[in-house]
Amino acid sequence: MALVTGGSRGIGLACARLLADSGHSVAVTYRETKPPEEGFLAVQADVRDAAACEAVFSEVERELGPVGVLVANAGITRDSLVLRMGEDAWADVLDTDLTGAWRYAKRAAASMVRARYGRIVFVGSVVGLSGAAGQANYAAAKAGLVGLSRALARELASRQVTVNVVAPGAVDTELLAQVGQKRVAEIVASVPMGRMAGAEEVAGAVAFLASPQAGYITGTVLGVDGGLGMGH
Repeated sequence: MALVTGGSRGIGLACARLLADSGHSVAVTYRETKPPEEGFLAVQADVRDAAACEAVFSEVERELGPVGVLVANAGITRDSLVLRMGEDAWADVLDTDLTGAWRYAKRAAASMVRARYGRIVFVGSVVGLSGAAGQANYAAAKAGLVGLSRALARELASRQVTVNVVAPGAVDTELLAQVGQKRVAEIVASVPMGRMAGAEEVAGAVAFLASPQAGYITGTVLGVDGGLGMGH
């Protein structure tokens, strides 16, 4: 079965839908708003809460069985220029986007190692590779996912557990819309393909890395960015 954190909307919801279409039983976590689908097991949890993480896995394992695919997608932004960025804005993003992903991967890896099979996919960002003004916290967290994934890939490879990162660029989601129309237009203008991605396009990359066909791919970063990162 597959567990998607932050699966109530945007990329997370698109991943949950595609994994379900691929035959997985799917559970999602959400912090505030439940996903619209009735076919998922939806569990309310804040990924910053260690006790909630254990409760999520206990419920998911009881209802659907061991987690064979983890998509660590939950994330937030608290954008600000570094000289104006407060301690809370830094800590909230790092705790959610990086530490939360580590927490769920650690818990999922325990059963994957026993099963000698597993897929962990972190949803990163092109910003974690190239940086972005006003996003020091977000860029640091997403860059951290790359190092985390490669460390885990080395630790878990002998147990046939793969660990990879999908790094989206500009994606047509509510999260991107929060930066405002002017900034969105500037971002799109910098994309060689001249458009934003749909959440479903990112989900396609995630679903591939979660599939049996990707069993020999681990420790990699797959950009889904319309050429924005160009291999960074």
